[in-house]
Amino acid sequence: MLKMHNVSKAYITDSVKTQALQSFSLEVKAGDFIAVTGPSGSGKTTFLNISGLLEGFCEGQYLLDGQDVSKLNDKDRSRLRNEKIGFVFQSFNLIPELNLFDNVDVPLRYRGFNKAQRKQRIEEALNKVGLAGRMNHYPTQLSGGQQQRVAIARALAGSPAFLLADEPTGNLDSQMADGVMALLKEINASGTTIVMVTHDQEQALQASRIIHVRDGQVEEVIHEQKAIA
Repeated sequence: MLKMHNVSKAYITDSVKTQALQSFSLEVKAGDFIAVTGPSGSGKTTFLNISGLLEGFCEGQYLLDGQDVSKLNDKDRSRLRNEKIGFVFQSFNLIPELNLFDNVDVPLRYRGFNKAQRKQRIEEALNKVGLAGRMNHYPTQLSGGQQQRVAIARALAGSPAFLLADEPTGNLDSQMADGVMALLKEINASGTTIVMVTHDQEQALQASRIIHVRDGQVEEVIHEQKAIA
């Protein structure tokens, strides 16, 4: 599903070069649930942004579902991102002026689905996260955990093969976080590949593998059974 080999990424500002990733190599297979951990500034978010085709890289190779993304133009990268990848962010990124139905609808409009197709996908996605009865509510009428569920529904409505989650429980209390994690595990069990960046070790242990990143490189790959032991 995802394969990076010796990927490097540097940011240059005011003549200062910051090496975000250095010879970063990782393979994520279809159906995996990967937790990416590491200290602040270790390169986790850069890895996630490159994985999601939100930014490029300087060196190395990145294959997404068998396609070498470095050989794609901007239009083809956008198409691949819209068709293959769903995003879940810590801050939810919901539009407060839109109800839940319309929030989930936004990315579907860019995919070219007709009205009936979008309606079916939206209702199925909101039902999957347990919010079908609130599709006419607005984000401000929901708890933090419910808003994150809407964000997950928005990602799922496009039927992505690959879900990227950046600290999806970071703004939630423990009970809400547990509910979101249970939902992510259910989504993974249905076949969606998930890569989740998290600082929470308890949440990380629920993934099938833990990838620890430090100084822009994969420092350690920990299988869940080893981590729990």
